[in-house]
Amino acid sequence: MASRRWFTQATRLAGIPGACELSVTGESWRQAVRDLAAGASRLLSIWAEDAPGGGQQVRVAFAADPGVLVLALDVPDSSREYPGIEEFFPAANRMQRAIRDLNGLRSTDGDDRPWLRHASWPAGFLPLRGGPVPAPGPPMADDYAFVRVEGDGVHEIAVGPVHAGIIEPGHFRFSVVGEKVLRLEERLGYVHKGIERRFGQLQQGEGHRLAARVCGDSAVAFSWAYCQALEGAAGVAVSPRAAWLRALALEAERIANHLGDLGALGNDAGFAFGLAQFSRLKEQLLRAMAVAFGQRYLFDFIVPGGTAVDIAGASLDSLTEVVNVIARQSHTLREIYDEHAGVRDRFVGTGIVAPELAARLGLAGLAGRASGQRYDLRVDLPCAPYDRLETRKAGSAGGDVAARVAVRFDELFESCRLLREIGRQLPNGPYTCEVAPAPEGSRGLGLIEGWRGPVLVALTAGAGGGIARCHPHDPSWHNWPVLEHAIIGNIVPDFPLINKSFNLSYSGHDL
Repeated sequence: MASRRWFTQATRLAGIPGACELSVTGESWRQAVRDLAAGASRLLSIWAEDAPGGGQQVRVAFAADPGVLVLALDVPDSSREYPGIEEFFPAANRMQRAIRDLNGLRSTDGDDRPWLRHASWPAGFLPLRGGPVPAPGPPMADDYAFVRVEGDGVHEIAVGPVHAGIIEPGHFRFSVVGEKVLRLEERLGYVHKGIERRFGQLQQGEGHRLAARVCGDSAVAFSWAYCQALEGAAGVAVSPRAAWLRALALEAERIANHLGDLGALGNDAGFAFGLAQFSRLKEQLLRAMAVAFGQRYLFDFIVPGGTAVDIAGASLDSLTEVVNVIARQSHTLREIYDEHAGVRDRFVGTGIVAPELAARLGLAGLAGRASGQRYDLRVDLPCAPYDRLETRKAGSAGGDVAARVAVRFDELFESCRLLREIGRQLPNGPYTCEVAPAPEGSRGLGLIEGWRGPVLVALTAGAGGGIARCHPHDPSWHNWPVLEHAIIGNIVPDFPLINKSFNLSYSGHDL
């Protein structure tokens, strides 16, 4: 395939199996991106960092045959412009706009609207180029150029950025005729937290704690990806028991999120019974996790070199028993969801994302698998112990809310099976080891299939055990633009249900 040609010219990148890096010029950058798109490669993330010899470097990661390829393009300070890749990978648009806000580099794609700044800091300040943080000024609202839809009977409904309840802020601008949605435009980035700059102020051995808090519902995925990147850069291999314990925690995190979402989706369809039952099951799981892992939510379980604590046999048995109950009762609840006429009426045919559109826009993770994009890192690029677990992919080509619910159920049951299997095969041995600081300038890459989709962490080691650059990436960056298409042709009151069926993060990482 076309992507293999670029891999043969690349050098090995530490962290994950099959990861390589290739430095390219402006011309070969475009050709490589074009070839990768033609070979059905998947954009993972694009970011920028200071180059060793001065200026900056734009880096873009792809999941491609036969692994992960990172392209690196030097951009001198005298230019501050690089060839955009939105033509080939539409999901790159918002990532490139974030690079402009944070690093001052402009893509040639031409969308210069801010994404993260929101007039929150002076236009001349670049958070990832160093320098003191400016003193906060008076709150300002910048003049943002939303795309307008013209025509008879068309009007706009502005929702947010402040919402009822406790969800993070996000602005949704609906163009409608009556209640039928013609267009939705989102604006996010209101809660930029400076996470990437903060990484540069930490030691390598501290970064996992911040990584776990990049996106609270994906703490295991982000902390594992960070540790994977650090261990790769430091040349450390964790013990088999540590790898299996990490997978146990990842599947527990997946189960907890699916239980919460299935209940919330029932509630959004007017079926409060579903919310009550799945909330009950999630609480049972969280209590069992508190006993097994020492935490209900696993922010500090995964650490460099392994895990923070071991799991005793009795607490593991208790966790397995709870998971067995969850699996049995969830099968019953699925039958109820499938047979309830009101629920089916709300789910079926609502918020459709056709497989062709999903492929074009790069829909990732669970939502992608519900629209024919059957890609799962646990199967397609497995790290230990997934290379031995024979994970079964879930998937559907329906692309509607019903399909996304079905995939959640299938993945819930599969994660319950995997958790039992991990408990049965859990090897003996140490659960942690020492990780010395990675040498300055060394790089590592972490890539984990979180419950929402692929979670990437790219790490560059700094001097004295510090962090020169750490870029975490949440799959919500890919999926938010697709939600704008999923609502088209639906009515406004269906938006909360469609939105919940994706359940994307509003603030991790700094959307």
